[in-house]
Amino acid sequence: MTEAAARRTPGTPCWVSLLVHGLCTTQEFYAALFGWEFVPGPDQLGPYVRALIDGKEVAGIGQLPPDRHLPVAWTTYLATDDADVTAETIRSCGGTVGVGPLDAAEAGRMAIVSDPSGAVFGIWQAAAHIGTALAGAPGTPVWNELVTSETSTVAKFYQAVFGFEPEAVVSADFDYQTLHLHGRPVASLHGVGRALPRDRGPHWMTYFEVADTDEAAARVVDLGGHVLQPPREGSSGRVATVADPEGAVFTIVRSADR
Repeated sequence: MTEAAARRTPGTPCWVSLLVHGLCTTQEFYAALFGWEFVPGPDQLGPYVRALIDGKEVAGIGQLPPDRHLPVAWTTYLATDDADVTAETIRSCGGTVGVGPLDAAEAGRMAIVSDPSGAVFGIWQAAAHIGTALAGAPGTPVWNELVTSETSTVAKFYQAVFGFEPEAVVSADFDYQTLHLHGRPVASLHGVGRALPRDRGPHWMTYFEVADTDEAAARVVDLGGHVLQPPREGSSGRVATVADPEGAVFTIVRSADR
């Protein structure tokens, strides 16, 4: 495991968070699945906790207001040096700003936005809180991927906003682009065509590292979640797509280099 760098290059995925209806029961699920412990975080958007592994912050979970019936989903945050400027750029490039920009106490400044296809993500301007502080250990976010119908159009949006350098997989039947910053892969776009889930539409998917994919998938079910795609070998390792008891979808992976 490694501690994450203090400053993230703008565009780099730097944090993931989840808004749920049952904060306590969701904490119990992820504590049992990943071994997370929790501490209070900024509550500008309601009750909120940060998940820790070995005392290092790795993710956030907040509670939805009782009258808000929003889809429960993990949100990927991309780093920015100026949330206000990035929000304006998102608007000018065809995206939408849904929340903010606003200050999260002394932690930083953030906004919740969506790209032109409707995929929701966050932008984070770090102050006291740099984002995910640990990488490589089981229970930490290891990758973020935009699942969309096709990648060519939306790639231009992310390129214009964040300066990504896309690298496409040359294949007649596989629509996939890796997003690079300064020559380093940081995220990916995966076009799945008609296989895109109608109930979710285009969305960012968070991958969490696990020590054993099969064991973790079985534990998800034991804890009241669901396995949507059973464990299988992928290019990055052994993966499975699962959902927590409130329906938030994520991928678990035992990386090939572990």
